Amino acid sequence: MKERNVARWGLVAALALGGIVYSSWILEFFLDTGLDPVTSFLSELDAENQKYRDVFGNADVLSAILMLISGALGLLITPRRRLYVTGWIALAVFGIATIADASFPLECSGEGCPSRAPDGLLPQLHHVHALTSSVAVFAIFTAMIAFTVGAFRYREHPSLRTTGLTILILTSLATVWMLTTNSIEVSGGGNLGLGIAQRAQVLGMSLWLCTLAFAMSRPPSTGLPASPR
Repeated sequence: MKERNVARWGLVAALALGGIVYSSWILEFFLDTGLDPVTSFLSELDAENQKYRDVFGNADVLSAILMLISGALGLLITPRRRLYVTGWIALAVFGIATIADASFPLECSGEGCPSRAPDGLLPQLHHVHALTSSVAVFAIFTAMIAFTVGAFRYREHPSLRTTGLTILILTSLATVWMLTTNSIEVSGGGNLGLGIAQRAQVLGMSLWLCTLAFAMSRPPSTGLPASPR
């Protein structure tokens, strides 16, 4: 019982710290990156030509490792319910994809870089980085949806049913904003806050991870009989 309790608090710490570290992009407001937060992708912060790439890249790797730990601990110590198992596996996949993301950075970012030339969906990311980024985003959204639906289905974790659901909705809206804005930019319609949209998206993901950490720190409150699966 004592070992299980230690593992539970280890899970809480890994989720919370991982969520906080995943928002390391906030440091761009204190470092001279030369990038405009309104128009640039976050992936541009750790491009190979950026002087602070180690700061942002290492933060991503640390966050990813914490997600791998969270996924493993979650599978070991939480109920083996289908939606939760899906969520923990998705978090682990998110960690793996984020490590790959940091391992295959953009070659160049900033004015004058070839990667900034419009060329299809998400032009700054026409690179292997595009695949790893897409997998990471898909994985964390899978986790967010799985845990949120699970909280409703199993009648527990009220913080995931309220705060978590709200963050999921707002993060989804930010993602739609980002994709729509990028499409408009590619078609020559100008940039309508692409960078702001992505930063809102990633901030939502970080806040949701912290919400999940809070949920795991509390007893799984149940108001009605829960579905076993």
